[in-house]
Amino acid sequence: MFVPQKVSIVTLGARDLAGLRLFYSKWGWTETEEASEFWTAFDVGGWLLSLYPIGSLGDEAAPGSPAPDPGWNGVTSAINVESESDLVAVYEAAVAAGADAVSPVTRRAWGGISGYVADPEGNRWELAVGSDAL
Repeated sequence: MFVPQKVSIVTLGARDLAGLRLFYSKWGWTETEEASEFWTAFDVGGWLLSLYPIGSLGDEAAPGSPAPDPGWNGVTSAINVESESDLVAVYEAAVAAGADAVSPVTRRAWGGISGYVADPEGNRWELAVGSDAL
């Protein structure tokens, strides 16, 4: 038996669940029907991005550990788009919806084109041109 090679849900521990819920809604994302005032998720193309209070998540996933400091935790998520013009438009839309501009859209040393934004709690998103479009 092996671990299935798939991702079903990625959960972000939220310090301000209502604020993050509003932020991702401003991106134009729709919550799942199962969402409640205590938890929410967005269907993001075959897997879920879940938001759950960081204290409750810590009780389950890291019992006895202190909550992580706010800011970047060393993890990024990515959204690939079809073209560089789409990338610029999506980057600008993310910032207009309240994301912090972390790194502008630029050609990267590895050959791709991307920019980074952060949600209100510091979770990083790489916005990039898909590898098939380069």
